[in-house]
Amino acid sequence: MGKQFPSLNLPPTELRLCRGDNHIKVYDRLRKKYVTLTPEEYVRQHFVDWLIKYKNYPSSIVSNEVGIVLNGTKKRCDTIIFMTDGSPLMIVEYKAPDIEISQCVFDQIVRYNMTLKARFLAVSNGINHYCCEIDYVNGSYRFMRDIPTYNEIKNISIK
Repeated sequence: MGKQFPSLNLPPTELRLCRGDNHIKVYDRLRKKYVTLTPEEYVRQHFVDWLIKYKNYPSSIVSNEVGIVLNGTKKRCDTIIFMTDGSPLMIVEYKAPDIEISQCVFDQIVRYNMTLKARFLAVSNGINHYCCEIDYVNGSYRFMRDIPTYNEIKNISIK
């Protein structure tokens, strides 16, 4: 798809595309609508497809562009995976493939998590993916070797 949409470190995904007024749109199966295909959206669509098809997360617990209020300001989380009781299990933040995953990216997702209190935080630019598990009891975190499968974390308690 060109320089703006390079090959990712994720399995190929069949994207449903259409032409918008001045841009290409991609169908987001979770939001059930076409959205502008930006480099970040390109990563999101591939990552979510990977979570559902290869990591076995039920699509019914995965939501894109979830609004939250942080310090009185409305923000949007790129993707939230919920537990069956509706509490957040994992927050995922995406960046375009040419954006380096830096401390600033982790700071952003940690700010979102002050409100949400998810057990897992993941970030991806489609090339590099990172995930950490938050230990609320001991006030610590640990980076994981890989993004966990749903079966690995579905029964973990949040606190």
